[in-house]
Amino acid sequence: MFAGATLILAFVLVLLALAFRPRSVPPDERGQTRFWIIGLGLGFSMTILAALLAYGLTVGERLLPRDSAETVAVRAVAERWSWSFGYEELPGHVTENVLHIPAGRPVDVAITSVDVVHSFWVPRLAGKLDAIPGHVNVLRIEADAPGTYDGLTAEFNGEGYEEHEFLVIAHDEADWQAFLRGEAP
Repeated sequence: MFAGATLILAFVLVLLALAFRPRSVPPDERGQTRFWIIGLGLGFSMTILAALLAYGLTVGERLLPRDSAETVAVRAVAERWSWSFGYEELPGHVTENVLHIPAGRPVDVAITSVDVVHSFWVPRLAGKLDAIPGHVNVLRIEADAPGTYDGLTAEFNGEGYEEHEFLVIAHDEADWQAFLRGEAP
């Protein structure tokens, strides 16, 4: 994004410099106006907006929850001041404040709350989604590489909410299979 913003800024500065350059011959006012307003004003803006829209739709489409053989389903339940995570592939097993996922595979997290509105947010993996009592929201996350990722509640829900944090541990395939067998990876 920084590179794209820098290129746009450079292009705008070049256009600004061209607009204020001294001219020896008076320009054809009608042709210049049409060029600046229609060509660069509308054409450039619409091209940039179309490119950003296409990029946003492509990235957003990848994050939509879908049924797939490789998709892992997890249930996240928030309450003051902890998160509980249950695993579809490991019935009856619940972890507190630590979410285990496989790296390189999509994970659909069904998020809910038992008391007040919380929010599930792992900044390096996906956007924020609210945990609402009596309602289930599904968020698709995916870790590209094994590692530990910090998660937090980014919704004010009373005194002490800033300490409401959890970890996401993304395992490689061997460690993930060991976790599913109940072995400590």
